[in-house]
Amino acid sequence: MYTVPTREFERRLNLLHSVMDEKKLEAAYIVNPINIAYFIGFYYLQTERPAAVVIRRNGDIYLFVPLLEKDHVLSQTKLVSKMYTYRDYPGEVHPIRLFADWLRELHLDSSTIGYDSLPGYVSYWGYKGPSLTDLLPNAKFVNISDDIYSMRLIKSDAEIELLRESAKWANLAHSLLQDYTAPGMYDYEISLRASLDASIMMKKALGPGYKPLRSEYPAYAGFRGQVGEHGAYPHSISVERPIKVGDALVTGATADVGGYMAELERNLFVGKPSNDVIKYHEIALKLQDAALNVLRPGVKASDVDRAVIKTAKELGVIEYLLHHSGHGLGLEGHEAPFLDVGDETVLRPGMVVTVEPGIYINGLGGFRHSDTVVIHEDYVEVITYYPRDTESLVVEI
Repeated sequence: MYTVPTREFERRLNLLHSVMDEKKLEAAYIVNPINIAYFIGFYYLQTERPAAVVIRRNGDIYLFVPLLEKDHVLSQTKLVSKMYTYRDYPGEVHPIRLFADWLRELHLDSSTIGYDSLPGYVSYWGYKGPSLTDLLPNAKFVNISDDIYSMRLIKSDAEIELLRESAKWANLAHSLLQDYTAPGMYDYEISLRASLDASIMMKKALGPGYKPLRSEYPAYAGFRGQVGEHGAYPHSISVERPIKVGDALVTGATADVGGYMAELERNLFVGKPSNDVIKYHEIALKLQDAALNVLRPGVKASDVDRAVIKTAKELGVIEYLLHHSGHGLGLEGHEAPFLDVGDETVLRPGMVVTVEPGIYINGLGGFRHSDTVVIHEDYVEVITYYPRDTESLVVEI
């Protein structure tokens, strides 16, 4: 299974209809592109051009989109009852004014409508426009963003299976990344080659029915500029020099399966690692183990981070711990809950999180592993499985 099945969309829409019944809503007005994908399977590349899906209490689904998306909609989803299109933004008549007209046509202009973001459209790429609350003064708008996010927090069996499949291909991409890494090469050279080869293998294996939904490449592996001393910057992005012997590298790999992308991160060591590199790498593993040992249903997200902080203090590296211990994962790369001292969310079966405490030492590098973990009723499942031990992560030269 490489796509979200129809029954999964039916499950999500049923949850939304329950919210609508509870709050006595006639319709839901959804503009967040991730939520649009979540409910109807249409992946909208968000631009200044507004788009919205209107889901009625009676089950009808209407989509408001720019004309250039019409064929995309028809190729991606069969759930839309009727599509309304406009030529472009800002147009002779502003799209949101058209949206208001279409809501009047649907006899929703005096109804109670739930929404997930501003009743209109979010400001993006220079977008400006009126609010539906001003254009439809007789309608009542109710914020249901928290209700929708609560649905997305708990992943279904279908979603978890997509993440497991993603983890398999992330593993392959990372394996190629390690194989292709060599002194004298720039990080992007290695990343492009590994990502391309893994993507070709993935596409050939999964067949013509597969296509990536969130990324240009089906599979990706790279370094994000975390090469050698630049690894001390958690989000380095790029590095101006080639890889050299002695570098500790921070890597990342993933693959897009039905819009779900598991997260796999590791260290690699170019040649025999120094004693300091081995020391901090082993400490990073202990920090990750501290989180994994606490992680289970019924535990607060904050407790996981506190366990890591406690261990970091005991090991004398608290000053190098620059971020929290992980985050939720789903249709977005970062979602709630956050494994952070400030997040009191109680972890529940069906939640999927990354576990990725890291330490960053100026002049030496960064040391972080990230694994994707599914929380079940009575255990946790680590679905990424690339080796973590120092010896397995050495790049032979």
